[in-house]
Amino acid sequence: MFKTILIDDEPLAISRLKRLLANYSSVIQIIDEAHNGQEGLEKIEVLKPDLIFLDIEMPVLTGFDMLSKLSYMPMVIFSTAYDQYAIRAFEENSIDYLLKPIEAERLEKTIEKLKKFEDKNEHNTLSSNVMQLLEQLRVKEDSQRNNVQKQTTAHSISVKSGEKILFIPLTDVSYFEAEDKYVFLNTTDGKQYLTNYTITSLEEKLPDNFVRISRSSIVNSFLIRELQKYFNGKYLVVMRDSKTTKLETGSAYGENLKRLMEI
Repeated sequence: MFKTILIDDEPLAISRLKRLLANYSSVIQIIDEAHNGQEGLEKIEVLKPDLIFLDIEMPVLTGFDMLSKLSYMPMVIFSTAYDQYAIRAFEENSIDYLLKPIEAERLEKTIEKLKKFEDKNEHNTLSSNVMQLLEQLRVKEDSQRNNVQKQTTAHSISVKSGEKILFIPLTDVSYFEAEDKYVFLNTTDGKQYLTNYTITSLEEKLPDNFVRISRSSIVNSFLIRELQKYFNGKYLVVMRDSKTTKLETGSAYGENLKRLMEI
């Protein structure tokens, strides 16, 4: 049986995963859960689990940041949405990669795969592979960052529309928003396009006037109409688009918006 910690900042995601894993009580023993990377780091170091289910994009410490700080490395099953490069890397270096929302049939395959790693030597090999994965992604991110520095500021972003590739001027973009594993571009005239980017990659790629205000949203600050105070220190960002869109800021990103707008 694998002593397991679930690490995810979304309570609903943890609840769903616990419900699905209840069908595998002979294989999985859930010993604790954590709701951000820092909490996950502390609990792993103390409890020394055999296995963790790990989200990647979390406040305080991302899943990658957390893994890089561990002195004890458990086996890892990633449960998140990320780009295709990472999916291939995860499949090669971790037990498995589960795309949210996790389906029961897909989890069953993961559990069958997990059973093959009950041997301690296999466990150690896999833990070493996770460290190699972190190094691969770090090198890739450094390369992307250097390429961005060499390029001029982007003025448009490409999206697919049927058989066509459209180039949407950034001046026409009101905001980007993630829904499940997809990220959509929303224009000032109310049109919406599916992109091939993650929210994190857009945050790095876009000019400074595009500000990440929550885990799932990036807005064009030039098109903010007003800010409305909301609950728990959050704000509603009202956009200057045809729909007068209102977007809620995330608690981890409120300071980012305040500094930009000099509130």
